Amino acid sequence: MADPSSYRPKPGQIPDSPGVYRFRDEHRRVIYVGKAKSLRQRLANYFQDLAGLHPRTRTMVTTAASVEWTVVSTEVEALQLEYSWIKEYDPRFNVKYRDDKSYPYLAVTMNEEFPRAQVMRGHKKKGVRYFGPYAHAWAIRDTVDLLLRVFPVRTCSAGVFKNAARTGRPCLLGYIGKCSAPCVGRISPDDHWELADEFCDFMTGRTGTYLRRLEAQMTEAAEEMEYERAARLRDDIGALKKAMEKNAVVLADATDADLIAVAEDELEAAVQIFHVRGGRVRGQRGWVTDKVEDITTGALVEHALQQLYGEETGDAVPKEVLVPALPDPLEPVQEWLTARRGSGVSLRIPQRGDKRALMETVERNAQQGLVLHKTKRASDLTTRSRALEEIAEALDLDSAPLRIECYDISHLQGDDVVASMVVFEDGLARKSEYRRFQIKGFEGQDDVRSMHEVITRRFRRYLADKERTGEWVDGDTDATAVSAETPAGAGAGAGAGAGAGAVDGPVASSLTEEDGRPRRFAYPPQLVVVDGGQPQVAAAKRALDELGIDDIAVCGLAKRLEEVWLPHDDDPVVLPRTSEGLYLLQRVRDEAHRFAISYQRTKRAKRFRAGPLDDVPGLGETRKQALIKHFGSMKRLRAATIDQICEVPGIGRKTAETIAAAFARAAAPAPAVNTATGEIMDEEEPDTTAGSPGEPVAAGAPEDRRGQET
Repeated sequence: MADPSSYRPKPGQIPDSPGVYRFRDEHRRVIYVGKAKSLRQRLANYFQDLAGLHPRTRTMVTTAASVEWTVVSTEVEALQLEYSWIKEYDPRFNVKYRDDKSYPYLAVTMNEEFPRAQVMRGHKKKGVRYFGPYAHAWAIRDTVDLLLRVFPVRTCSAGVFKNAARTGRPCLLGYIGKCSAPCVGRISPDDHWELADEFCDFMTGRTGTYLRRLEAQMTEAAEEMEYERAARLRDDIGALKKAMEKNAVVLADATDADLIAVAEDELEAAVQIFHVRGGRVRGQRGWVTDKVEDITTGALVEHALQQLYGEETGDAVPKEVLVPALPDPLEPVQEWLTARRGSGVSLRIPQRGDKRALMETVERNAQQGLVLHKTKRASDLTTRSRALEEIAEALDLDSAPLRIECYDISHLQGDDVVASMVVFEDGLARKSEYRRFQIKGFEGQDDVRSMHEVITRRFRRYLADKERTGEWVDGDTDATAVSAETPAGAGAGAGAGAGAGAVDGPVASSLTEEDGRPRRFAYPPQLVVVDGGQPQVAAAKRALDELGIDDIAVCGLAKRLEEVWLPHDDDPVVLPRTSEGLYLLQRVRDEAHRFAISYQRTKRAKRFRAGPLDDVPGLGETRKQALIKHFGSMKRLRAATIDQICEVPGIGRKTAETIAAAFARAAAPAPAVNTATGEIMDEEEPDTTAGSPGEPVAAGAPEDRRGQET
């Protein structure tokens, strides 16, 4: 625990001007970002008597080890910079609204030749019109299903569309009249685009025009005694009215507005947003956040506005935003919203009338959201805290291990030996910091040596980073011997051998200079857990001792009796079966085991698919598939001459010679045998893979077993 006075700036150093400040911990990780109209006055509030601070603010300032600031010209610039840094650094102590799902939108891809109506989540794309957000995807599908009677726009995927165009037959929706079937030319691209545009107009609230037009057509059809057509139009009108009933008019004059309400207590706050478009509620969403400091309702609203509109532009920012309390100061936030929209935005508190009544409804939803969140989450928060305290007590740690790293070794009878590292922070998995390793120091099965190698490589990286940043200096450490491990998100083939595991080399190119981001491989844990018993624990401890690291605790969790082993102890620590601490260690261990096995299976599958073409330098998957497609099978490709191989598009003579040489080096495969009849089967079927010919995986090949993988 740091003393704030140890890093408090000297009097007169802090400028009395607008700016953004960052608190960093001892590992240079940014843990809090804030803005201020006056940096001097705002930062002074953090360096008062600790007893007078909000409990979480007190935790933040005692976790921090330094503070720095950036001066800007205006408060609007400070607001923009604060938002950018929060997105970049993901500070632990900042107000971050936890959205438990990605809300779905009804999207119409107006940027395509044949626009498609579909459910979309995530980041918005240029040229796509969005409506929502909706609480559930099924609500979007119900609405679209009703509207397809009147606006039969395309809803199928690209694959289904291309297949229908190839066969000349539309899908089921085309036969039942819920798709205009542009795939088979029943409607021209221009007419279909206009149909999609009318669909979007209806979704934006311009409903009266279409209803009146359909009613006139129905009357005209009835007068001309075209009763079937009149009945169909009647059903279309009913479908439109049913779709409109799902979103009743709540505000007159076709108002476009967002209503934001906040419900809070001493520790948490819940935010509810209603999106009103054309006077109708088109979507709803809710967020919950921890109150890191003694923050006002206006400040919570400001953070909600940042998260809501930080990535939006144009009409996605409505003309009117109704809130329960105004940010202080108001002008910078209003200017920022106006800049995002490109025209004036009104930010105000509704006082009376329909808007005030609707705001009360939003506030009730916020209150219910907070109650539901506490019912669902309070026990989880309490349980995680108790679990960390039990682990600290059982292992005799000075404090609760807020960051836990767990390591596991996986292999199949000594082949494809790999390791995994998973990270839990505050009792929750932090998957962005998972890492995986390929054991390279030796061949064969030796879990103890493998564990020693992995721990050594991981913490050499940590020490090298400390040396690079000037936090630690020791001439005996060879920084260039550090290995850059594969991030959990990297694919099996990313980069030059990235998916294969570790690649030894300098670390300067893989870590940015003092960026303060939380996803740093060199950020140290308070506790290292290894999957195994006393031998694995001893190997991990020996690796740390060899590197001179003595401030990281080590333990192991053995599978058989779920015993916790500590270094240099002959007897294990036995936690009660009902212990929350034991349950957390089991979850950490099981997650490491799952992650290791998934990597090991990926490597094994890749090895089984390997063939002569994989040995040809510079021959990628595209040209491999082109070769297979041209010759029809690996057998025919193997028998082809160099001149015949050169006929494949993209294959030059030098590459063709290399391919022929690779097949010449490869041993002829044994013929496949039908085990039921004993018949030798010739390879005539096209091989759709670029793998080794005639090397099928034996049926009943052994799967990964916990007895084989530790």
